[in-house]
Amino acid sequence: MIRVGVVGASGYTGLELVKMLMVHPEFQLKYLATTTGDSMIEVLHPSLLDVITYPVEKASVEAVVEHCDLVFLALPHKASMGFAKGLIAQGVKVVDLSADYRLDLETYEEHYCEHEDKEHLNESVYALIEYYREALKTTNLAAGPGCYPTATLLGILPFIPYLDTSAPLFVDAKSGVSGAGKKLSETTHFVTINDNIFAYNPLKHRHAPEIAQKIEKIHGVKMNVNFVPHLIPATRGELVSVYATLKEDIDPLEILKKHYENDAFIRIRENPVDIKSTAGTHFCDIFAMKNGNALFVNSAIDNLLRGASSQALVAANLMCGFSEGMGIPTIAYVP
Repeated sequence: MIRVGVVGASGYTGLELVKMLMVHPEFQLKYLATTTGDSMIEVLHPSLLDVITYPVEKASVEAVVEHCDLVFLALPHKASMGFAKGLIAQGVKVVDLSADYRLDLETYEEHYCEHEDKEHLNESVYALIEYYREALKTTNLAAGPGCYPTATLLGILPFIPYLDTSAPLFVDAKSGVSGAGKKLSETTHFVTINDNIFAYNPLKHRHAPEIAQKIEKIHGVKMNVNFVPHLIPATRGELVSVYATLKEDIDPLEILKKHYENDAFIRIRENPVDIKSTAGTHFCDIFAMKNGNALFVNSAIDNLLRGASSQALVAANLMCGFSEGMGIPTIAYVP
């Protein structure tokens, strides 16, 4: 058994990790922590009452090293790298759910803050599973992609060789409120989001450079990514629509089916996708069609799972030599 822990257990992604790790056949949950500690997991998450009882400690590098072979860091950016660097140096495998290790140094510091762990930044592997599967098997540091980049990249990457890359890429993305985390704000207040939908930080959101950077790294081409996120009155789920310009005639669904024929958690749909069919699962559903040289790509994921926690768990499975799908949820919350 591999001993694992979760630092940042009080948040939504921390809860999802705990739920999956409780029933994982090869991971043994040995450590739960937050920045304050001194609680129980069933107190932080009342839904876990009579399901699990476990102390939540104040996070410390020394305790993680003592109790864990691998740890999930469900922490905000900056806080995560300050914690991770001590763990990596002492041989603990780290799966980081923040932005701290998913970008190159220049891009990170332009859009976030000064990086505190430049030594390990280049050692990280971007945990977009279908594209970095083999690299994840040999790394000790996995960097979880953002939820919006996950849904966007899984949808558009198969088409990059067929696109006019001089034309801009437009990404219309919509997410449930859980994507904003548990911290209260005016935009996530019930009165604001109920019966409402709105764009936020259009064309300037820091997930845009993440999407552009990964397109360039995987396909070697630069694209102008115009990214507009929206908040919708739903708890979980993410729907992304990407608009691009083709340079040649293709059958979009055939491209997708061939590209992902060996990927068990990508489902190619014959009709536009919806968020309900992926809620509670690790699946990414994708649909695509064209009108002349105009390409429409439509993808859906659960923002808390495929967009964060289940993708982190798959990365951990691969890092520890286990089957990719071990302990990964596949039954959707339907109806």
